[in-house]
Amino acid sequence: MMAKSKTPAPQIKAYADHHVITQPNPLRHAVQYADDKDLDDPVARAEQALADLSGEFDNWMQEECNRLAAAYGTVLKNGFTASARDELFRAAHDIKGDAATFGYAAAGAAADSLCRIIEHAPDITAVPADLIAHHVQAIQAIVREQTSIERIGVAETLSTHLRSVADDYLTAVNHDRPEHLEAILAPSIVPVD
Repeated sequence: MMAKSKTPAPQIKAYADHHVITQPNPLRHAVQYADDKDLDDPVARAEQALADLSGEFDNWMQEECNRLAAAYGTVLKNGFTASARDELFRAAHDIKGDAATFGYAAAGAAADSLCRIIEHAPDITAVPADLIAHHVQAIQAIVREQTSIERIGVAETLSTHLRSVADDYLTAVNHDRPEHLEAILAPSIVPVD
């Protein structure tokens, strides 16, 4: 049985006012250089793969909206049980994550706003029912009417307004919870076109 070769020790060069420590690179031997004619562009391959799948984006987004509607229907039927709350959050969170990739950035912004309500409301059962209903309906409308309303900016305006109303509500109900206020007042990280 062959013994593993030990990683060489770092090299230390001492100078009058400092030391330079050079770590060995054990992976140096693993690098393989490609011929100029055999260059592979992984970014181009990924973009091509997305382009090939783009015909499915509308169906996938509609499935996500159906999942959100089902989760919201469960909330309406059974109230905000822990499992209903979690499923509504996961459905909105998945839309938030997928929307920009699938070409529905405004739906992602509305879903982000809904996630923030679910996450930061001190009592989810006290959230005005219309606030949650408007978010769910807006996400569904943005996905359903993508081709017509995106061009005229209605979807973005709707998402921005929902976020503003949600932030006002969350700021009011979290006035005594500074750790939540900091998160509520932070700008969104959801990509918007």
